[in-house]
Amino acid sequence: MSNQFGQSDLDLSIQRIALQVLAIFLVAVIAILGAYNFRSPSDPYVKRVLSLEGEPSKGYAIFQMNCAGCHGSEAKGHVGPSLQGISERKSPAALIEQVIGGETPPMPQFQPSPEVMADLLKYLENL
Repeated sequence: MSNQFGQSDLDLSIQRIALQVLAIFLVAVIAILGAYNFRSPSDPYVKRVLSLEGEPSKGYAIFQMNCAGCHGSEAKGHVGPSLQGISERKSPAALIEQVIGGETPPMPQFQPSPEVMADLLKYLENL
């Protein structure tokens, strides 16, 4: 049987099922990415950094010395992306891992002391 647009009920059912499968897939991907972004830190270094308060003014100085060349002096992007609002997109643990891992070329691997990292993290959280 055809509807007013010439599509059979079977075709419409297949389209509905395909859309439902796609929706379920997208929800699963978003859930996985969310879990990755907000996972609990198990690395002792990350735990130590997160246990510290950090001072944004010191973090600013660290940023200017180590990060501004690529991310811009106001963290609005240059060679590297803008970091404005980064704490809304990444958890503190994910930010630490991004900085120390250097997994996104051309970002270098950088592992400061936990105190220095806490200061940098506090600065990034205030962008």
